[in-house]
Amino acid sequence: MWDERYSDEEYAYGKDANDFLVENTHQLKKATVLCLADGEGRNSVFLAEQGYDATSVDASAEGIKKAIKLAQERNVNIQAIVADLNHYSIEENSWDSIVSIFCHLPPDLRKQVHADVVKGLKPGGVLLLEAYTPDQIILGTGGPPVAEMTMTLSQLQEELKGLVFEVAHEKNRNVVEGKYHTGEAAVVQIVARKPG
Repeated sequence: MWDERYSDEEYAYGKDANDFLVENTHQLKKATVLCLADGEGRNSVFLAEQGYDATSVDASAEGIKKAIKLAQERNVNIQAIVADLNHYSIEENSWDSIVSIFCHLPPDLRKQVHADVVKGLKPGGVLLLEAYTPDQIILGTGGPPVAEMTMTLSQLQEELKGLVFEVAHEKNRNVVEGKYHTGEAAVVQIVARKPG
């Protein structure tokens, strides 16, 4: 599905970084940043433009191809990796920041990835995440088709134990990101730091 979606010339979610990321970039530690399920690279390329050492991981080879193309267009470098999060290893204590923007996974895999994120952040490292909540299913303006692949704040607080939440809320906001995310959206937003 994702290779098919990303094989269009047009960027499925646009070329601009996610609003929540742009507004909160100052919260990230400026060094290495891992962008999970980064699609066509709009978020990793933006972070590279801000001086971060950005790594983009996505299961779609077509998405990663377009991420590299976007980085070249913007005259920045990113490390781009084609990998399914089922099989991608987040090394322990290895990332200054991790970014997860609309990374919707089946619940068991999500829990595993979130546990790996907590381990993978260096002490003082930061996770920035925005995802759809179950209310998004009714709104139908993007995101997964089933509620079990969305997230709530209470689930995230459980799955990301060990991090200190500095921003943590659910809200409705207007999301305009290409043709697949457009309109009023129900989201959860967090910025959380690993102690140390």
